[in-house]
Amino acid sequence: MAAYKALSRYGGRSELSTWVWSIAYRKGIDHLRRNRRQRDLIAEAGQDALGGAQAGPATAVQGREREKMVWEAVERLPRLWSLAVILHYREGKSVADIARIMDNKGNTIKTYLFRGREKLKEMLAEPFGEDTHGGK
Repeated sequence: MAAYKALSRYGGRSELSTWVWSIAYRKGIDHLRRNRRQRDLIAEAGQDALGGAQAGPATAVQGREREKMVWEAVERLPRLWSLAVILHYREGKSVADIARIMDNKGNTIKTYLFRGREKLKEMLAEPFGEDTHGGK
């Protein structure tokens, strides 16, 4: 609704989808600020989501389970890192688009993505049985 109401102010300086994402981002931040206590309770309840490695009989099932674990871990990243990772990897946005959406500099977004990936490696090392200090 907010994007529809603000459509007359769309200047065409960026893609329409980037402009809509920036509105959604600001609305999301407002929502999180208003509902901080409830979000903290939900985060506490979901802290055990990576309790152990999951094994399924089929490769496809295992792939879906791994993907689910990764996205659950992304949700537990710091808010700005999480948003940058979601916009880049799930939504396919470029660093420049994410910078416009989040009203930040491109280098800041690159830092968020780098730190988010590093934290995810750390968080997922045990469930996936990988060494984070060795190679890639």
